[in-house]
Amino acid sequence: MASTELSLFSYEILGLVGRGGAGPHDLLRMARQGRMLAWAGESQYYTEPKRLARLGYLSARKEPGKTRERTVYVLTDKGLLALQEYARTPVAFTPLKSEPLLRLLICDLVGENVTRESMATLRDDIADIQSRLQDTERSARQLPHREKYLLLAAGFMRRFLELHLDLVDQIERQFADGAEPSARSAPSSFRSPTRTAPSSSTSRRSASRSAPTCRSATATAGSRWRRPAR
Repeated sequence: MASTELSLFSYEILGLVGRGGAGPHDLLRMARQGRMLAWAGESQYYTEPKRLARLGYLSARKEPGKTRERTVYVLTDKGLLALQEYARTPVAFTPLKSEPLLRLLICDLVGENVTRESMATLRDDIADIQSRLQDTERSARQLPHREKYLLLAAGFMRRFLELHLDLVDQIERQFADGAEPSARSAPSSFRSPTRTAPSSSTSRRSASRSAPTCRSATATAGSRWRRPAR
């Protein structure tokens, strides 16, 4: 039975430390190498190994570094036993956190044009991750004891990326006509920031405020699209 004091991230750290040992910077570098598995905050790759060492799952030693001593963690017998017990537990599907799926969730509120244009930017991001996976596969061949398993994982991640590219293709085909939300249902933040100057005529002012502006907002979003900071 898996320990209640160990989380999924704890087992990841124990697995990354592996047989040869690793320092916090090494752990962070390995997790970020392929980007797809770097889901924890940077500080956690420093604090979690300390916690695991305090609990006896890892041992720590000091080694010379480039500018100062560095801490290297090594798997203990208790840590290896914890991994062996965890490996015997049933595997559950991990909840999926996906920005592309979130964009589809809000599509009826923001419009198909802006969704299609923003989703197309995913191709560049995926190209970067695919390049990193090539580096991961090359590195795997330098670890004979893990090569088979790392290559299986890399192959799975490649297929996962291809699934995203297929979704982008489907969106571009199905959103070709660019259906937009009605002015009544569109939130005020989605309307054009340009306002008609106040007029003494009540009817003209009312007409100006009620005119649909989603098309203008979509064009602006498409021409100035920027990916939000991660």
